[in-house]
Formats: sequence, C-alpha cells, structure tokens
Amino acid sequence: MHLSAMRGVTPVTRNCRKAVTARNVGASGRVLRAPIKNMAQKSVCMSALTDECAVELEELTNIQKVVVLSEALPLLQKFRGKTIVVKYGGAAMKDPSLKAGVISDIVLLSTVGIRVVLVHGGGPEINSWLAKVGIVPEFKNGLRVTDGPTMDIVEMVLGGRVNKSLVSLIQQAGGLAMTEAKIGFVGEVTKVDPTILQLLVKDGYVPVVATIATDGIVDQALNINADIAAGEIAAALKAEKLILMTDVPGVLRDKDDVETKMRSLQIRDCRNLIAEGIIAGGMIPKIDCCIRALSQGVGATHIIDGRSRHSILMELLTNEGVGTMITG
Repeated sequence: MHLSAMRGVTPVTRNCRKAVTARNVGASGRVLRAPIKNMAQKSVCMSALTDECAVELEELTNIQKVVVLSEALPLLQKFRGKTIVVKYGGAAMKDPSLKAGVISDIVLLSTVGIRVVLVHGGGPEINSWLAKVGIVPEFKNGLRVTDGPTMDIVEMVLGGRVNKSLVSLIQQAGGLAMTEAKIGFVGEVTKVDPTILQLLVKDGYVPVVATIATDGIVDQALNINADIAAGEIAAALKAEKLILMTDVPGVLRDKDDVETKMRSLQIRDCRNLIAEGIIAGGMIPKIDCCIRALSQGVGATHIIDGRSRHSILMELLTNEGVGTMITG
C-alpha cells in the first residue's frame, strides 16, 4: 500500500452542538439527543451541524473559546496515547474546504497526543475517471468489481492523484510527508504487518494509507476496499477506535429520515437489523467491517457523516457524538 505521514496543529470546537442538545445518557453511556419537536428546534439544530456552526464559532469570545477547550480536556486526556484509525472517503474528498478541514482536525488530534492513522478511498474521483475513459463502474454487494482496465484507473487515482493531494494539504499545513511504502496486505487482506505504522504514530506522525496492494506472487496490483482495509489495520494496531467517514449521518432505521438515526448499537443489534432488511445495500459491508474489527479487539467503531464540518472532532470530543457508535 501507498503510505505518507504528517504532523501539524489546528483548533478544536464543541459548544455549538451542546447548545441544541438535551443530555440523556443511554445504556451505552453515550449522551443521546432529545427528539426535535418543532421546526424551530430543527432549524437551530441543523445550523449547528453545518457551515453556520463555523460562523458561530468565529463569533465566540476568548473566554468562550477557552471554555470549549476546557470542556474537551477529559476526552483529550482519555484518548491521549491511544490509536484511532480513520477511513476517509466519499463527498468529503470532493469538497476542497471539507478536505482541508478533515486534515486539520486529524492533525489536531495528533498534536495533542492521539495516534491517528488515515486510510483513504477515492470512490467519487475513481468513478469520474472511469466515466472519462468510457468504463461503467460495477458494484456487487456494495463493493467495487475491479477488472484490469478498472484497476489501472484505481491505481492512478488512489496512489497518485488522491494520495498526492492529501500530502500536498499536509505540506500546506506545515506537516511532514514521507515517501511511498508497502504494508502487509495480500489479496483479500490475509495479514497486516503494523510495524511501520506503529513506529510512525509513536513518533507523532499520521500515516496516510492508499489502499492498493499486490498479490505477493506476480506483483499484480489489487484494489482493496478502503473500509475493509481500515478495519484490518485497526485490528492489527489494536486501535481504541475505528471511524468510517461516509455520505450518510449514520445508521438510519428509515434510510429516508435522518431523525431515525441510531446513535448507539451493539453487534447483536446490527445483525438483527441486517436480518430485518433495515441495514442493507452499501451499509452492509461497512457494518461487517465494524463487527470484524470489534471481534479482533478494536474498542469501538463509529460511522459518521464526512459532509458535516468537524464531524471527527464532534464524534470523539463530545459526549453526544454525531454519528452511530457500534460496540461489542
């Protein structure tokens, strides 16, 4: 796989969401939001979770900013020295401002001593380049079907354009980038050698991994699903958390109603929801990835919406969270 690394600094936020939530601790320990009862509440809630949140934060007084940081301290202390694997993909890779924000948030976590590994896909850009050369993308059970011509595009996009773009953002932020390396993926991820990743995060770097592998026999390039790769890396590192960034708010009971998002699930809940057909389509491999990671020792897994600004920080550094947390 292709690998790069970074380090740097950026600010952290919290209060804008707290202002529109009611604290209701569920069985999992996660603080749940009270139901939104009217359109006025909904409007306030949505503004706190989108671009308007950034505007509100800019208007905070200095003392309010200090309070925000102070309130985040217990969670920062909790995760300091722990490993978190983030799978980065979807729409958050297409919007330049979202991309820059994701990188900044990850660098922040690294700066305060949280060991972050970033595993990236490139689905939207891969599909764009396939269309340019007249290849129709094909998916089976939510996973890309990759033939020879498609693999050429995948390798160019993931190992070239996307990875280099992320490295460029790292450099713009004053971070350090490393040259390409290989880690132990063979075929359908039979083994992960985490040694180089462990050395990098120990020294304060954030490895940036493009999910391209070789078969170990004839040096044939292989496309590894980024969710699966991130899950296996998290398991090999015995990570505290695995975070999957997606284009949906989390696991929804009704896929067309964001208010049906389930904030906390256990493995048995996920299996029941799959059997009921509530979890379906492309969400199934993501859930399977989470279950496999949990069964191999990862502390908790999270599915969050990468289209929302600071969603990684909101999920990690607030008790309420913004996505769906899955535990064993």
